[in-house]
Amino acid sequence: MAATAQEDGVRSPAPGPRGCEHYDRACLLKAPCCDKLYTCRLCHDTHEDHQLDRFKVKEVQCINCEKLQHAQQTCEDCSTLFGEYYCSICHLFDKDKKQYHCESCGICRIGPKEDFFHCLKCNLCLAMTLRGKHKCIENVSRQNCPICLEDIHTSRVVAHVLPCGHLLHRTCYEEMLKEGYRCPLCMHSALDMTRYWRQLDIEVAQTPMPSEYQNVTVDILCNDCNGRSTVQFHILGMKCKLCDSYNTAQAGGRTVSMDEQ
Repeated sequence: MAATAQEDGVRSPAPGPRGCEHYDRACLLKAPCCDKLYTCRLCHDTHEDHQLDRFKVKEVQCINCEKLQHAQQTCEDCSTLFGEYYCSICHLFDKDKKQYHCESCGICRIGPKEDFFHCLKCNLCLAMTLRGKHKCIENVSRQNCPICLEDIHTSRVVAHVLPCGHLLHRTCYEEMLKEGYRCPLCMHSALDMTRYWRQLDIEVAQTPMPSEYQNVTVDILCNDCNGRSTVQFHILGMKCKLCDSYNTAQAGGRTVSMDEQ
C-alpha cells in the first residue's frame, strides 16, 4: 500500500521514501470523504469502497515533518517541495512532466502544452499532428476504452485516436495490434493496411481455388468504406471493389455460382 491511513487508532502500512507507484510527491492527501491520508487518489480508490474527489481536497500532510496544512506546493514548516508540478485545481503534485491544466478537459494533462490542442467536438486534448486530420465523434473521450473498459478521459494513459475516430488507451491499442488490426467497436481498419492488402493480392493470385469454387461469387460488406459489392469467393480474403480493402465480411444471402447468373 502506497499511503498511510489512520482511523480509530488503526494505521495502514507506511509509504515508501517518497510518493507512490503513480506519482512522485512529498505529501499525503487528506481525503475529505473519510479523513484518511493517502499518497494519491488512485491509492485511495484501490483500498476504499468509494472514490476520492480530487477537487475537494483541502489539506495535505508533509511526509518529512508530518505537518497537516492547507494544500499548497511547499510545506509551511520545513519548506519541503511537495511537487515540482502543482495544480491548485486538481491538487496534483508530481515531478515535472511538462504538465498543464486544460480548462476544457477540467483536469491536468501531460504536455508540453504547445504540443496539444483541445478538440471541442471530441472533448479531449489531442496531439497537434492530428489537428484537422482526425475524424471527430461527439464527446468520444467520455466513453470507456472498449478493450479494458476503463475510463479514458481521466486516465493517466495516453489515448490513441483510430482512423474511425474511436479512442483506445495507447497501451490497449498496442496490445490489440498483436492479435488484430480492426477497431473493436466498428471493425474499421485501425491503421493503414495498404501495404498488406497489396501483399494479399499477390497471395490470392498465387493460390487458385479448387475447381468447384472458381466460379463462385459472394456479396460482401466492406468494414472500411461500408460499401457492398459482389466478388469472387476466395478462402484467403475477398477484396472490396470500391476501396480495395480486404477488411470485408460476407453480407448474407446465398453464395452464387457464375454459371447461375
